[in-house]
Amino acid sequence: MKKVQHYINGKWIDGEGAGIPILDSVTGEHFINVTADGLDIPSILRYGREKGEILRKMTFQERGLMLKKLAMYLNKRKDAFYELSYRTGATKIDSWIDIEGGFGNLFANASLRKLFPNQSYHVEGDPIDLSRGGRFMAHHIMVPRRGVAVHINAYNFPVWGMLEKCAVNWMAGMPAVVLPAPQTAYLTEAVVKEIIASGILPEGALQLISGTAKTILDTVQSQDVVTFTGSASTGRLLKNHPQLIEESVPFTMEADSLNASILGEDAIPGTPEFNLFIKEVRKEMTVKAGQKCTAIRRIIVPEKLVEDVQIAIGMELDKVTIGDPRLREVRMGALVDKKQCESVKEQIQKIARTANIVYGNFDEVETLGADASKGAFLKPILLREDNPLKNEAAHITEAFGPVSTLMPYKNLEEAIQLSHMGKGSLVSSICTYDDNIAKEYTINAASHHGRILILNRENAQQSTGHGSPLPTLIHGGPGRAGGGEEMGGMRGIKHYLQRCAVQGTPTTLTEVTGIYQPKGAYKETEKHPFQYHWEDIQPGMSLQTHKRTITDGDIVNFANLTWDHFYAHTDITSLDGSIFEKRTAHGYFILAAAAGLFVYPNKGPVAANYGLEDCRFLRPLYHNDTIYVRLTCKQKIDREQRGTELPSGIVKWYGEVFDTDDELVAIVTVLTMVQKKQTVFVEMTSEKINECLSKLSKDSKPQWGSLTPQHMLEHLEYAYRIASGEIQDFEIATPEKILEKVHSTLYNYDKMPREYDFPLREKSKMSELKHPDLETAKQKLLDAREEYLQYFKDNPDAKTKNVVFGELNRFEWYLMERKHLNHHFEQFKLL
Repeated sequence: MKKVQHYINGKWIDGEGAGIPILDSVTGEHFINVTADGLDIPSILRYGREKGEILRKMTFQERGLMLKKLAMYLNKRKDAFYELSYRTGATKIDSWIDIEGGFGNLFANASLRKLFPNQSYHVEGDPIDLSRGGRFMAHHIMVPRRGVAVHINAYNFPVWGMLEKCAVNWMAGMPAVVLPAPQTAYLTEAVVKEIIASGILPEGALQLISGTAKTILDTVQSQDVVTFTGSASTGRLLKNHPQLIEESVPFTMEADSLNASILGEDAIPGTPEFNLFIKEVRKEMTVKAGQKCTAIRRIIVPEKLVEDVQIAIGMELDKVTIGDPRLREVRMGALVDKKQCESVKEQIQKIARTANIVYGNFDEVETLGADASKGAFLKPILLREDNPLKNEAAHITEAFGPVSTLMPYKNLEEAIQLSHMGKGSLVSSICTYDDNIAKEYTINAASHHGRILILNRENAQQSTGHGSPLPTLIHGGPGRAGGGEEMGGMRGIKHYLQRCAVQGTPTTLTEVTGIYQPKGAYKETEKHPFQYHWEDIQPGMSLQTHKRTITDGDIVNFANLTWDHFYAHTDITSLDGSIFEKRTAHGYFILAAAAGLFVYPNKGPVAANYGLEDCRFLRPLYHNDTIYVRLTCKQKIDREQRGTELPSGIVKWYGEVFDTDDELVAIVTVLTMVQKKQTVFVEMTSEKINECLSKLSKDSKPQWGSLTPQHMLEHLEYAYRIASGEIQDFEIATPEKILEKVHSTLYNYDKMPREYDFPLREKSKMSELKHPDLETAKQKLLDAREEYLQYFKDNPDAKTKNVVFGELNRFEWYLMERKHLNHHFEQFKLL
């Protein structure tokens, strides 16, 4: 029998022995085995730590783009994962949550790269002045831990469970060793095989141990991180492992919890909130056949509405069709296996010692397209506990399946008390249209829940639901839920970074952090800082401007221009008792005047003003005061090329406004968008083109493709005649829905793809040469280029069609020409 493989130490291997049989959840078919016997666990962890150096040295931007690329790669191959996911008992919707939800975690974490500096480590918070003179200070940095992240996952989300954790540790620069649960390890294996085949991750960033490795914690070290998702009882055992305690290894647990959903007293039958509540309960009972750590286990409703809710839930559950998850009409599939079915029944019986089963039973389950006796099927079970303050079974017993317990409350205070009785959960929700009820519940219940959803008619269409953890929000909870936190945007990434306080001079800490620290040494530049491209700007680069005296007329004119007639600027008879002594300059005038002093007027790499941050006015400035500005590069933030913009990054400039006594009177952080250097393409001047053509002979061979030298020249000539408008009798081939995206690629610095299939009728005529010889073709090419240049000289605002990129203006044809000629001249080794 085939076995689920492991990816360790850079290769795929089988575990030793036959292993345990894994059955199809729907058909009961034995189709694969799982064994982790014979693995050298210490060597696996060692390999990850050693190979992790590559990942640690990558910048946050590089890691983020790596995750984005991986998400796009996996998304194109998702269909094969769905086929396997059906074997776990998951429906199409269940699988979508697991598979594409997992890919969504990659996308979401990739976008967080914009919140981190363009380096391999993070600088946290603001600088701290440790001395009155500002010459001794501190800052906090966060660097990747030098171990591995060991993820011990549950069976219910074999894809999402892996990627929601790995996306975070990869963003932090830490490699992972993933241990999926045996029951569904085959689906995790399939995804990991695609990840490894992609070559997108550096070697060692991901290792897979398919199944249970009981000794995995025996050799973890202090630089490692361990996460666990599963039952609270197993989690407690792992948390107390002697090696974790000895090495002080960070341990995050996300355990099963008795999540509660509350129906507000205002949400009576007939209201949108009542209907939303019923549908949410049904969804959370049946999605993944209730095998979700975030599912609603306790349904807490006003005592006067218990009967209404019970009837309404029953009616909704009657609509749920159970069976083969491959069938479109099936709404709930199977549990993971029959062992889990029996476990759920045992837990239900514990709750049923005091509660009554009011919907469903163990013996009757009608299935579509499946044999109920062979698969792990269970009908949804609704229990009712009428004395929930006295009987605690429903608050401490989790039946991990399509099971929930209905219970009444007398008032909101009692509802809050009941929600607390779960002793800590991952999520709670409340359906109410009364914001006072929502506030009262949230503030008083938050101590016992990791997340609270307030659901009403206004957010229902956009709500992701009670049971959906989101990458940007913390996923975890106190007490029984494990006391851990996962995901949560930047918070999750910081879990895999080591925080360190660094003390020193502002000048030294500028170099350490990569962010200019106030009162650090300035780096005077040979030319104005705005004349440098993004790559050449460094924190500390600085400019001191000339001076300007603020006149009474400046202040009055600014007031008239802006309509800002605040008394301090316009009514000097009203200054008594104020902080102002004379007519005072507007704060925004100070900013404008500062900009006038430091802005470089000529066109250069600075593309645009991107905004302001941290603006403060330290004392008033009056008419006849004189100021100057010190402008210093504070920080650089990378940015990907977007739309019809040339590639650029963001530069934060620290602006200090001084008076003639060198007293600091205002500070501001100015953001500019600064273009990056273009170093990929050779500029195609007439001289350069002639130089390249002189190297081309009829015997020149292409590095790729089937073009002959003359075919290539005639192709370029054809493109020039399109550009000049001579040839326009064709349709744009790129579909409208992606044309804007394709058009914008002209602006990036990426080379044209090789072996591109040119979508024009010219393609069918490529074997027919128009010109008698190569030299004639060269001249015709040059003639066509001159006609193109003259056309746009005579018609500077004209646009002509391109078959791939749509309508192009003069500048865009220049970008196209540069890319196109570089592509074909490189093809024939002319550059």
